[in-house]
Amino acid sequence: MLPQPSVTRARAVLSAAAVFALAAALAGCGSSQSGKPAADGAKAAAGSASAPSPSPSPTPTKPSKVLKPTGPAADLQKATDTSAGPIMVTTLTGPKSGVSGKVWVWLPPEYNDPKYANTGFPVLTLYAGGQSAGYNTWTDNQLPIQAVDTQLVKEGKAHPFIMIMPVQNLNSNEATAMECADIPGQPKIGTWMAEDIPDFVRANFRTVKGRDGWAVMGASTGAFCSAKLALQHPEVFKAAVPIDGYFNPDSPLWKGHEQERLANSPDVLATSGTADVRILATAGGSNSAELKLVKAWVGKVKAPATVEYYEQPGGKHLTSDFKKMIPDLLQWVSKNVAGPESD
Repeated sequence: MLPQPSVTRARAVLSAAAVFALAAALAGCGSSQSGKPAADGAKAAAGSASAPSPSPSPTPTKPSKVLKPTGPAADLQKATDTSAGPIMVTTLTGPKSGVSGKVWVWLPPEYNDPKYANTGFPVLTLYAGGQSAGYNTWTDNQLPIQAVDTQLVKEGKAHPFIMIMPVQNLNSNEATAMECADIPGQPKIGTWMAEDIPDFVRANFRTVKGRDGWAVMGASTGAFCSAKLALQHPEVFKAAVPIDGYFNPDSPLWKGHEQERLANSPDVLATSGTADVRILATAGGSNSAELKLVKAWVGKVKAPATVEYYEQPGGKHLTSDFKKMIPDLLQWVSKNVAGPESD
């Protein structure tokens, strides 16, 4: 745009035609009475070649922390009733492992409450003691963790967890103990537990997106499984609670596969320094052999993993003593994994 002309002697000698032409040129440039340039919008309206002002940037969408069920839906049947609601069961044939086994499921009361329709829930996978072939002590009221969780939620002391309770072995023969691992030549139950079961959960239920809402807990043999799976798969699990466990694989099925056995040993995995997981390990105070074993293992755990140790006063290696620890264990898990998330 031409600048506003100053009043000079040259102006006085301009012809009338020149004055008219200059005035027209100034008007075409959009000059105003104040001598300031016209606004961009006015230029555009007058046919200026200048680009229009950009539209305001849209407000960024907050990433969802809720993972909605992806399907396909499993055939869940009621297995038993508890004071905290029904426990369901299905037979899961894992697409990745080929293993087929029972999985029990408990949903907290909040899950089906309309107020939580857009809420994802944390997941706690539970492993039983012994062989756990076709049965589960977390489902038959020996370890009534569902009722305890419901009460703690009411008191604001624990998260409402989706609880997943799979079998650990496909039969009860001690000689075929699978130790939650892919033992060469055997069914891939380690893959079933670490991949197929989490996929099953995500396919069927609203969960917290990512690993921050996932934990494992187990007693005795189940303690071995929870420690091994968390250390071996920190991309899946954030926290683990091995209750009065052992940490050196000893199934007869490992014979001739020492390298693979060590790769599935919590004793070895604890020293790797690669798993960013949180662990609470317990031992019964009246069992000297167990105390020595668990304390030694706790001392092997390397960062970035963290480990806490709890010694149950007078505790024995009994389900009745495991039961007494449930309230404290649920509160610990709730402090170390993410709680329910809503969109």
